[in-house]
Amino acid sequence: MADNKEVKSLLDAGVHFGHLTRKWNPNMAPYIYMERNGIHIINLYKTAAKLDEANEALKKIAASGRKILFVATKKQAKDIVSEKASEAKMPYITERWPGGMLTNFVTIRRAVKKMASIDRMKQDGTFNTLSKKERLQVDRLRAKLEKNLGSISDMSRLPGALFIVDTTREHIAVKEAQKLNIPIFAMVDTNSDPREIDYAIPSNDDASKSIEKVVGKVSEAIIEGLAERKAGKEKSEEEKAAKKAKKEAKKEKEAKEKKADKKEVPSKDKEDKKAMKEAKKPVKLESKEETLEKATKEEE
Repeated sequence: MADNKEVKSLLDAGVHFGHLTRKWNPNMAPYIYMERNGIHIINLYKTAAKLDEANEALKKIAASGRKILFVATKKQAKDIVSEKASEAKMPYITERWPGGMLTNFVTIRRAVKKMASIDRMKQDGTFNTLSKKERLQVDRLRAKLEKNLGSISDMSRLPGALFIVDTTREHIAVKEAQKLNIPIFAMVDTNSDPREIDYAIPSNDDASKSIEKVVGKVSEAIIEGLAERKAGKEKSEEEKAAKKAKKEAKKEKEAKEKKADKKEVPSKDKEDKKAMKEAKKPVKLESKEETLEKATKEEE
């Protein structure tokens, strides 16, 4: 269960304020605490629990190396989302959602490549060979592509998940993600349907302070997941290096032992063979009498 400190921080950010009661979605009933002055008040203990649940899942996705696409095109969320997504090194859409962004991803990637192609033209000097009118047209195209797709230029494949601010406004993004079975994480206000969302975080999706609080927590969780991935990679590389060093040391030790145990090859030289044969013969010791007799003969 969420602690009081966490709930207090959500309360201070105004995360508990929902929409007018007449605009509510009945499916949000389990997350509504009460009605006050014609406005629904969200149960922040449930918000905190759902936020923790979503963050754990997002952390795992980030640790797996998949991208999480942030989507928020409403005015009060644009700057916050672009900043927090950038901090987490994740792609984001804060301008109009490009139709087919997910379901027709090949075409979107082609447009991104077009943007990269224009950049290459400017680098290699090809751009300067165009007429003034053509250069103006290319610049306009580049600016348009940058505005709509610049923030997803590094997204080479479909994202592992979507994080959305205001699912009612971003209903096209929701439908495309559902069609492709891409998990959806979202801030869901009292006027939205949480059944469409895999990880719904009941919260005020209209106030910038509330958006900043929730998106900030989400961004932190993703950054933690990326840090875990980096640490795991470094540990794996260290283990591989240690294993390789151990293997080489063992190989070197075996080579030394083999060299030490190697027997001398017998000589094929006849004189060496004769000497070895003589050396192997038993030595005959002379008796005292034989020694004296031999000495007497030598004197004579």
